[in-house]
Amino acid sequence: MENLELQKTANEVRKGIVTALHAAKAGHPGGSLSAADVFTYLYFEEMNIDPKDPKKADRDRFVLSKGHTAPGLYSVLAQRGYFPKEDLVTLRHLGSYLQGHPDMKHIPGVDMSSGSLGQGISAAVGMALSAKLSGDSYRVYTLLGDGEIQEGQVWEAAMFAGARKLDNLVVIVDNNGLQIDGKIEDVCSPYPIDKKFEAFNFHVINVTDGNDMAQLRAAFDEAKATKGMPTAIIMKTVKGKGVSFMENQVGWHGKAPNDEEYAQAMADLEKVGEALCQK
Repeated sequence: MENLELQKTANEVRKGIVTALHAAKAGHPGGSLSAADVFTYLYFEEMNIDPKDPKKADRDRFVLSKGHTAPGLYSVLAQRGYFPKEDLVTLRHLGSYLQGHPDMKHIPGVDMSSGSLGQGISAAVGMALSAKLSGDSYRVYTLLGDGEIQEGQVWEAAMFAGARKLDNLVVIVDNNGLQIDGKIEDVCSPYPIDKKFEAFNFHVINVTDGNDMAQLRAAFDEAKATKGMPTAIIMKTVKGKGVSFMENQVGWHGKAPNDEEYAQAMADLEKVGEALCQK
């Protein structure tokens, strides 16, 4: 897929996120929107997957370690054809398979249930090790929040991945700078993130704009070419990206838009879509 087509798809993914959250009247828009581009790149370009055969043995694996941004994952899975887009409006409703956090038992395309922050990366490391031990070729990707990496378990997993030279593992950090209680550097600064992963024997790629498809493509191509060590992609993003009143606003970490805000958000995204169609 060309970068422009990927951008258009990411914009549709954002519409799905906002629609699902509005219908749920709860959830996490900020971090779902900041990661919409990387979700799109992974599922439409990078990963070896097949929506018609979600459990195929040689598929690449993805673990959403920051599980509260499930609306972003669900929206891209629906866009990719794993389940009907119409189902997004059942998010968090009683009886819906689309729970507030990813559930591998009931949602096609979800490789790992997640949500307890810090634990997803450990599962991803286990998957990558399993592939190495059994001689399988699949790759494993995991997305962490920059607030999430304040958890100690993250660094235990990173130490193990570096020690075992798991070059089939890509750890992505969505560095949007904000977490539930404010700026990450004010809460418990994880900076410098890149130097920490380097210290754990990772090949580190800093992406200055993680909402830019060309930069994401270059990063993932570099990760694929890296042998003998795992890769960490630290991508700077905008929390709430694409929705004017949500961008860089910590208050939009974990609340849903009301009817008026929903209409404004969708209008913003329509404008983005129209601008992309002019290119």
